[in-house]
Amino acid sequence: MEKVTVLGAGSWGTALAMVLANNNNDCLLWSHRENQAKEINDFHANNKYLPSITLPSNLKATSDFERAIHHASIIVIAVPTKAIREVCHDMKPFLTEKKLFVHVSKGIEPDSLKRISEMLEEELPAEFVDAIVVLSGPSHAEEVVLQHPTTVTVASEKMEAAEKVQGMFMNNYFRVYTNDDVVGVEIGAALKNVIALAAGIVDGLGYGDNAKAALITRGLAEITRLGISLGADASTFSGLTGMGDLIATCTSVHSRNWRAGNMLGKGANLQTVLDEMGMVVEGVRTTKAAYQLAKKQQVDMPITEALHSVLFEGIHPKEAVDILMHRTKKHELDDYKSF
Repeated sequence: MEKVTVLGAGSWGTALAMVLANNNNDCLLWSHRENQAKEINDFHANNKYLPSITLPSNLKATSDFERAIHHASIIVIAVPTKAIREVCHDMKPFLTEKKLFVHVSKGIEPDSLKRISEMLEEELPAEFVDAIVVLSGPSHAEEVVLQHPTTVTVASEKMEAAEKVQGMFMNNYFRVYTNDDVVGVEIGAALKNVIALAAGIVDGLGYGDNAKAALITRGLAEITRLGISLGADASTFSGLTGMGDLIATCTSVHSRNWRAGNMLGKGANLQTVLDEMGMVVEGVRTTKAAYQLAKKQQVDMPITEALHSVLFEGIHPKEAVDILMHRTKKHELDDYKSF
């Protein structure tokens, strides 16, 4: 049994806390809302994010940040990418011993173009960091809480830490693999949200399965190109955190990014979509970062570029698709010959 704190009581943070509690870990879930923590403790529910789901009775919650940090030797960070630095900053005064940090967020920071593990390395004092592990894969919270079979990957430069996290989460419905390619896992996790937004747009435009299959396949090619330029292992993108997560996110109604894209494809503007969603749509922010990163790395990412033009440059989704379809002729496998 491990003492674990999960920072962030959204749908994913709560789902992972349920897995940990079901595995008899001493798990404390932190919410910045006192009323949400009270609902979890008193009624074993988190109805804003997971309606009709009964949480394990041994899962406790708190809105006391200091208590949350002091509770555990393992900290799971389950907040949106934009909140990572703030949470790390707030954590510093309460760090008195080495802790193992697990992040489960999916994104890249615009402007700095940092992956989440790089942000953690910058913000957390090295003397208090035992290891950093990333958990990712095709894993909708709505299915995890129903104990539907789910498989994810944990990656770290320290395999001992990855294996510890593997054992902490793994059970008969939540299977965990290990990997040492942190760059590949994080790039796949972040960029699949970009392609999922585009897939939602394709569905919203009514273009059908042919178009979406092509989008997913060519999307994986450009994710892989970017990952390799940053030092990732090409094979990672054929795994759970690459193709696996891409399929789940591009085809499921559970996907916030797909739903947001679908609304855009049906004619809604971006601000209306974000207002109606009421939850973080990581793909919007990541599209801006991925576009910047592609330019910096001099990597061809036409789908990302097209989505950027729709989100931030006022291009109509149909026009963006037309531009993609009229690109210069090429050999299909040109993109793969250097992998």
